[in-house]
Amino acid sequence: MRVDLFDFELPPERIALRPVRPRDAARMLVVRGEGPFEDRGVRDLPQLLNPGDVLVFNDTRVIPAQLEGRRAGGEAKIGATLHKREDLRRWIAFIRNAKRLKEGDQLVFGGGVTAIAEARHADGSFTLFFEGEEPVEVLLDRAGTMPLPPYIAGKRGVDAQDREDYQTMFAEKDGAVAAPTASLHFTQRLVDAIDAAGIQREMLTLHVGAGTFLPVKADDTDDHQMHAEWGRITPEVADRLNAARAAGGRIIAVGTTSLRLLESAAREDRTIAPFEGDTAIFITPGYRFKGVDGLMTNFHLPKSTLMMLVSALMGRERMMAAYAHAIAHEYRFYSYGDSSLLLP
Repeated sequence: MRVDLFDFELPPERIALRPVRPRDAARMLVVRGEGPFEDRGVRDLPQLLNPGDVLVFNDTRVIPAQLEGRRAGGEAKIGATLHKREDLRRWIAFIRNAKRLKEGDQLVFGGGVTAIAEARHADGSFTLFFEGEEPVEVLLDRAGTMPLPPYIAGKRGVDAQDREDYQTMFAEKDGAVAAPTASLHFTQRLVDAIDAAGIQREMLTLHVGAGTFLPVKADDTDDHQMHAEWGRITPEVADRLNAARAAGGRIIAVGTTSLRLLESAAREDRTIAPFEGDTAIFITPGYRFKGVDGLMTNFHLPKSTLMMLVSALMGRERMMAAYAHAIAHEYRFYSYGDSSLLLP
């Protein structure tokens, strides 16, 4: 499928550089399979779902995975964005100025943190081995910054406030290098209202990698290679999801990360299997959804894999019309922006 079918023009002023406060004050565009679009707010979510429905959240926690340093013994500045953990001391990283880096080079980052560039991969990324005895998480807290998307970081500096703003209230398990941004809208007040409405909540873990948000450089979707991410759905969560759906409830993924893992774990009979491992699922129009019945998600970049995903769920023309509506009505876009609720 042609990638340019998922393109649209977004005025730069529609890109949110900070989240709204409080978090649940964000707007939410409700898109159903047919009928007019509804301009609502995130706080309306409990009224838009039914008792017995299930919201599925991602409890991954964003680590400060953006590192700036230089090659040991040289002046070449090297930037590293970690995107997938290999073991306790090794991460695969996208490298800025990678032409200046060779296998075996030592990288020196801030705070006395060093790493060895062990192996170069076909896509230009490297496996980095972090030296020393301290856990890598401790090293990253000392030397790293929050890996804000370039459309934010390119317009303002990353600051201390982002350590709080770019983390969801559900963040528990270290490993993501990008936030599951649909969950950034949730507050304890909203969660209490969801519980009071009889809507079930479940957690899975998908450690979001930077590869999810890379631009699609191919002209055709068949030529795009997705990066793998690690995820887990426990047997207990799978059982509760299947029971809820058997009782007539809908499974609503909160975020494309939750959706991608649910679809990776879904069987042909639309039940959810326990899952632990890597997924590189790439969802484009024509895909038959088995794991979810709806999606709460922010607004995505033109020609991105996530724009293709929401188009697969709702139909490309429906989503292009929804995005035109959102732009015309001045919704805020991308990671710190407003939300949408997609109910096919």
